[in-house]
Amino acid sequence: MQREIVITADGSTTIHLPEWDEQYHSKHGAIQEAYHVFIKHGLHHYFTKLKTDSNVTSSAVEKSQNISILEIGFGTGLNAFITLLEAKKLNIHIDYVGIEGYPVLMDEINQLNYTKELNTEKKDSLFQKLHSVSWEEKHKITSQFSLNKKQKLFHQIEDKNEYNIIYFDAFGARVQPELWTEAIFKKMYDALTEGGVLVTYSAKGSVRRAMQAVGFTVERLPGPPGKREMLRAIIIK
Repeated sequence: MQREIVITADGSTTIHLPEWDEQYHSKHGAIQEAYHVFIKHGLHHYFTKLKTDSNVTSSAVEKSQNISILEIGFGTGLNAFITLLEAKKLNIHIDYVGIEGYPVLMDEINQLNYTKELNTEKKDSLFQKLHSVSWEEKHKITSQFSLNKKQKLFHQIEDKNEYNIIYFDAFGARVQPELWTEAIFKKMYDALTEGGVLVTYSAKGSVRRAMQAVGFTVERLPGPPGKREMLRAIIIK
């Protein structure tokens, strides 16, 4: 399938698939979307809730210094890289697992401009390291961020009670509806710990209903630039 590197509205790059008329990120801004959907409403929401919820025990707050994240669709590594940057800012340790069926090629990675657009060019070696480390094993990228990239299809995930947060960043339901089914979201539900959070850019009614059908409590939130809404699903076991 033909692939093109294109510039999104905020100046950051993404990969465009002309055959599907689909991008790896929003054409309205790859970096803006990543921060809004996955960092603000995912990582920051989870971290802040543990710190401020009066019903949360001190041991749980202590555990909040160690957060486990599953990304569905590792792709260009943008979400992982921004999360790595946030780990240092929040003074937490993140264990990050990225699932990807079809890894992006290094010649494409080398055309992406994320470190430049994020003003983190001095950390370009870390972005490159996310992609150069081997798959199927855990690597310590920094003292506060570890990464395990797993090449598998989403229906092959069998993890149970493993993750605090899921970044659900699959290609859209228009082109891959099989990734947005009750069966897939049941796997996501099972993979999360109690109080875990799943965030996604999608706000389709069918997606929300599939999440609710497997037990998630789902809320609509304001979407990133170019999208009216997004979804956050919370698990209460």
